[in-house]
Amino acid sequence: MNEWMALFTIVGLAVITVLCRSFFLIPKTDLPMPDWLRDALRYAPLAALVAIVVPETVLTQGHLIQTWQDPRLFAAAAGLAWYVLRKGILGTIVCGTAVLLVLRLGLGWT
Repeated sequence: MNEWMALFTIVGLAVITVLCRSFFLIPKTDLPMPDWLRDALRYAPLAALVAIVVPETVLTQGHLIQTWQDPRLFAAAAGLAWYVLRKGILGTIVCGTAVLLVLRLGLGWT
């Protein structure tokens, strides 16, 4: 792919993104939607996050992990424990990352 094709692709994707997002931003009033749909859309960010985090935690190259000595499992468990006990997002991230680093760098788990 040459430079012009790459530039054309980037600009095209930017235009499509702006058009798709502006559809919800242009109206001056809220779009009419049923209450059940409005309630369901509150869970969309959480569902998207789970859809990203869970496969990254339990899969390696498209296959389920085969050993219990995977640092991602322990990091996820430590982060979950922190969140259940303290309810802090920053602490959850720091705790999970710290456990992951200790197991990978300190104990050599991969």
